[in-house]
Amino acid sequence: MPPLEEQQPLLPNRSLDYDEEETAYEPTEKVRVIGVAVDDWAKTPPFSWKKLWLFTGPGLLMSIAFLDPGNLEGDLQAGAVAGDSLLWLLLWATAMGLLVQLLAARLGVATGRHLAELCRDEYPKWAGLVLWAMAELALIGADIQEVIGSAIAIKILSNGVVPLWAGVVITACDCFVFLFLENYGVRKLEAFFAVLIATMGLSFAWMFGETKPSGLDLFLGILIPKLSSKTIRQAVGVVGCIIMPHNVFLHSALVQSREIDRNKIGHVREALNYYTIDSTVALAISFIINLFVTTYLQRRFMVLI
Repeated sequence: MPPLEEQQPLLPNRSLDYDEEETAYEPTEKVRVIGVAVDDWAKTPPFSWKKLWLFTGPGLLMSIAFLDPGNLEGDLQAGAVAGDSLLWLLLWATAMGLLVQLLAARLGVATGRHLAELCRDEYPKWAGLVLWAMAELALIGADIQEVIGSAIAIKILSNGVVPLWAGVVITACDCFVFLFLENYGVRKLEAFFAVLIATMGLSFAWMFGETKPSGLDLFLGILIPKLSSKTIRQAVGVVGCIIMPHNVFLHSALVQSREIDRNKIGHVREALNYYTIDSTVALAISFIINLFVTTYLQRRFMVLI
């Protein structure tokens, strides 16, 4: 058994004036992870499929930002204008996004705090306010296109019966519905979004199969970088849709939903390993769906032209 001084958390305890109620998840809301007890505080417990299942979920919620209407619009533009030539950029942008999200997850697991809490505690008050304002502006800029795009889609699907303003109201209400679902437990919210992602994936996979794309063209588009003056705007759109600043804050908070003993380094490493698998699989699925959309729309526009 190591000395007590060796079993300290990675960050010192919060100050007494810290508001303990301002946490991402209450202790009763966290998913309890039970596994094989390990006496050595620094030893990582053995891999368990059951534990992996319990840790699976935050990556799915995070990956929604890679599959939102803005991404689909970016895929549409990239497929219609650039064809398969920007698939390599989609791959590397997703890989870069995965790296950022893994860093956010490691931050949340290792410290027990999410990024917003750390910015508030570690920076001066004026710097925290500036970061908060920047995050709010980035979030508003990202959400405007989602809300307006959803309103336009609802108007088109309803043959103009639902006006734009009503579509905006419906879209706003959706957000409160999702927040309400969290009251039934974080696992149910994760399951709900998993169903949505699965539905989206199967739908676009079916459409992708109908286009009968060339495997060689896809392979070359993913491996060989190509960029021209005609596709530079679409390239910027692809990268901009993948890298979401608010998603970094979100992911560092989502990993707080599992109960982890941060006094044991082995348990922290174990959680990081499972979250790495969770995030990697989730973003791999998002990349495949975005590839389906880009390829399908490219083939459709080629037929129309």
